[in-house]
Amino acid sequence: MPTHRSFLPRYTTRKRSRPRFTMEAFYLAIIAAGVVGYFGAEIAGMPAALANFAGGCKIKGNVSIGSGERIYHLPGQEYYGETRISPQYGERWFCSEAEARAAGWRRAGR
Repeated sequence: MPTHRSFLPRYTTRKRSRPRFTMEAFYLAIIAAGVVGYFGAEIAGMPAALANFAGGCKIKGNVSIGSGERIYHLPGQEYYGETRISPQYGERWFCSEAEARAAGWRRAGR
């Protein structure tokens, strides 16, 4: 029966040092670069439109595709649920109707 001394040197119990740059760090860097590329560099400074949403502002400021008209939608209105806010098109969130009107937006008809 072999003794522990007969094992090859690669089976020793000596702990190896971990490399400085691991594959996990590499994958994390790739994912982070993709997130920043998708959301843009504004993710660090959170644009005002997203900051208002995070603060609980519920009025959606939408830009009409056909006419470019700026319309705001209140909770409970007909198309409020279907309206999506895309800050890259100039759309944003408002905290009050007065704020939306002061910015030059009009109330949705229904």
